[in-house]
Amino acid sequence: MNWYELSHEEVEKQTNSNINRGLTKEAYEKRLQQDGYNQLREGKKTPAFLMFFSQFKDFMVLVLLAATVLSAMLGEFLDATAIIIIVIINGVLGFIQEIKAEKSLAALRELSAPTANILRDGSWQSVSAKDIVVGDVIKVSSGDRVSADLRFFSTKGLYIEESALTGESVPVQKMSAAINGKDLPLGDQENMAFMGTMVTQGSGIGIVTGTGMNTEMGKIAHLIQSAETLLTPLQLRLEQLGKILIIISLALTVLVVGAGVYEGHDPYKMILSGVSLAVAAIPEGLPAIVTIALALGVQKMIRRRAIVRKLPSVETLGCTTVICSDKTGTLTQNKMTVTHLWSGGNTWHVTGSGYKAEGEFIKDNKEVKAENDQTLYQLLSYAVLCNNAELIDEKGKDEYTLNGDPTEGALLVSGLKAGITKESLLKEVDIIDEFPFDSTRKMMSVVVKTKTGEKFVVTKGAPDVLLNKCDFILWDKQRQLIKNKHTEKVKEAITTLGNQALRTMAIAYKPIKGTQELSNAGQAESRLTFIGLQGMIDPPRPEVRESIRDCQKAGIKTIMITGDHAITASAIARQLNILPHNGEVVEGSALSKMTEDELVSKAENIYVYARVSPEHKLKIVKALQKRGHVVAMTGDGVNDAPAIKSANIGIAMGNTGTDVAKEASSLVLSDDNFSTIRAAIEEGRNIYENIRKFIRYLLASNTGEILVMLFAMMLSLPLPLLPIQILWVNLVTDGLPAMALGVDQAEDDVMTRKPRKSDEGVFSRGLGWKIISRGFLIGLVTIGAFWIALKQNPDQLVQAQTIAFSTLVMAQLIHVFDCRSERSVLHRNPFENIYLVLAVLSSILLLLVVMYIPVLQPVFHTVPLTLRDWLLVIGMSAIPTFSLSGFQVFKDKKKSWGASPYSKI
Repeated sequence: MNWYELSHEEVEKQTNSNINRGLTKEAYEKRLQQDGYNQLREGKKTPAFLMFFSQFKDFMVLVLLAATVLSAMLGEFLDATAIIIIVIINGVLGFIQEIKAEKSLAALRELSAPTANILRDGSWQSVSAKDIVVGDVIKVSSGDRVSADLRFFSTKGLYIEESALTGESVPVQKMSAAINGKDLPLGDQENMAFMGTMVTQGSGIGIVTGTGMNTEMGKIAHLIQSAETLLTPLQLRLEQLGKILIIISLALTVLVVGAGVYEGHDPYKMILSGVSLAVAAIPEGLPAIVTIALALGVQKMIRRRAIVRKLPSVETLGCTTVICSDKTGTLTQNKMTVTHLWSGGNTWHVTGSGYKAEGEFIKDNKEVKAENDQTLYQLLSYAVLCNNAELIDEKGKDEYTLNGDPTEGALLVSGLKAGITKESLLKEVDIIDEFPFDSTRKMMSVVVKTKTGEKFVVTKGAPDVLLNKCDFILWDKQRQLIKNKHTEKVKEAITTLGNQALRTMAIAYKPIKGTQELSNAGQAESRLTFIGLQGMIDPPRPEVRESIRDCQKAGIKTIMITGDHAITASAIARQLNILPHNGEVVEGSALSKMTEDELVSKAENIYVYARVSPEHKLKIVKALQKRGHVVAMTGDGVNDAPAIKSANIGIAMGNTGTDVAKEASSLVLSDDNFSTIRAAIEEGRNIYENIRKFIRYLLASNTGEILVMLFAMMLSLPLPLLPIQILWVNLVTDGLPAMALGVDQAEDDVMTRKPRKSDEGVFSRGLGWKIISRGFLIGLVTIGAFWIALKQNPDQLVQAQTIAFSTLVMAQLIHVFDCRSERSVLHRNPFENIYLVLAVLSSILLLLVVMYIPVLQPVFHTVPLTLRDWLLVIGMSAIPTFSLSGFQVFKDKKKSWGASPYSKI
């Protein structure tokens, strides 16, 4: 159907909709069931059973399976069966992790999906784009991504960029009238909008004519995008690390096997041990654990109202050195609040903040009741009358939401604090005419008629402009002819309030004589009587000051970027401790005149950019990046998108942000709050640190396993560990404890450390040395326990191997607590991470199972240990962690704990 040819009435009829009320709930539910969700069909998903079998594609697993077949052929059926069971358990764990990661990423896609403003049952509401159906009435405005195909009924200066469909980069102006013509190309259908296109200017209202695969976007197969592959730089580095580890592990394995054969050990057993050792040495679960740690960390960030759209940003958050933040709504409450009133030389302070009807009027340190002060009541009530905003008490708790302009909302709330509402005033008067605000006049007026027939004009506007329209002033409770002394007093009050960073609004009125007609704003807004001023400000969010202080401790500079005046911006910046005593404030006019090099040279000392346009943001980002900073940039508008995209971390506002800004961002704040950025940085830092923790744990443990076998060969000792035991250690210690480290709580000082460098390697800050030193000691104490047991009972090789097996497991399980801190095991409460405690207890239980259940003893070649044996095991296994931790504590005390929390020990 050519929707563009139809009249408005025909479109309504064809869609069974109503442009004034939209669809009913019942009609919506019926259509949703009939047509399905408004989303493009996804590519085929991998079935769960194929995902499970893919866990066994890994080269090392295939080698292990080949070794299993070899064992079975040689008659070692118990070993073969046990190895197969372990391989399957490993596969199941990997499968579960992959399913969890998929679900987490699907949740992210859902949370970052666009929304649409639709009319249902006569009321406007915001819904997820996927819930739109044919017949829905949609409103689009600048910055929105069009969520479905629609036919416009009304447009106001509407331009839409349709290059995704037409290839035409110039935005198309839209209209609402029907267009004649058969089979017009999409670019000529000027009364239509199509899914996936972007609104660049203006606004429009239309009826949905197509959803999902029935849209123009749905018809073009090559534009159906598959899910993004979220492979982070860290994962790429770990992939490279894995290849290096495979080479090293295989080389060491060949060395161990060669040495064992040279020492006279059975070649078959040595080959099987070598294969098992290689599989144990390579942390094949590392990529899966990294993915699950990222996914779980991101879910935690969502709970703190930060939606990560691109996983690489999780790593970048930890490197952030500068946050460029919008003022309004991010640092402030975005709830203009009247704090001062002035009239006739008198000043009242107004308490309370936000859209709560709680507050008092204080004059000369005494509370004043508005109903007892005629001037105050007139100043408040006239501001309520000349007002188009609406306060909605949705929760019935006098905490309102605003529908309309924030400045007008502030005037309504100041009236509410005196018990004055527009509804109560309209019982006494009628508004018979209105002259809306425009940017040329800088004022708004209404014509009011009382029940007795008297008429007068009420005007509000910019004080300097409105004052020039006044011939009279309310002074000493009387209407007096305005004189120079009055004008000077008013200007002095305007300056005083302005110096406090208050936005001022002036209120005036004019009686209308008899039958005088006012045909235009010029006639209405002349010979006015000046009543007074209301001074308001968007107050800082109460929690932001502490968040900025935390960022400063973390080595992160906060910069305020705003379109407000420099005085207002500076006042808020000082209240929040953003602007230091010697910090600079730069206005947009000065910024425009600066060359890029000049801005680069001055950027370090600039803390506030005022009266800037969105285009300036890109210039600021590039200058800071040239200074070597990792920049986080916030934004909400269409024109913010280039700066958001160019920043290292682009942050979009979830409530006020346009779809264009969200599409360009890495992070979306669902509450538009600066404190959420601080929380996201803390979570980002902790996720990265947790990844380092389990890398340290896995590699140190695996290093210890290889060295046990290597030491035995070098010392001409019997095999301390059998292949089945090596595989069991790999399963018991590499699984649950490593995953529990991935969700470890942040250390107390995570937000007092300087940002890490963006090119920091995985083994930086002494991690490589920690891995080698701990791994060496784990291997040493294991072979030591084996040697002691063998010396005491030379005929009891199985007992000695069981002691070595137990020592290795316990040493690794104690070491896992050491990995929770960059300092020492004594630095943190071991019971703080309950998941880790449970994982370790589970691993110990599994160790005891294979030692004390008779049916499993021949499978794992174990025997029950005595109390004396256990004292040896526990004593030896505690040495690696507590000896080095004790040495660390000694060093710390000796240095009185210097500047760096990262030791090479």
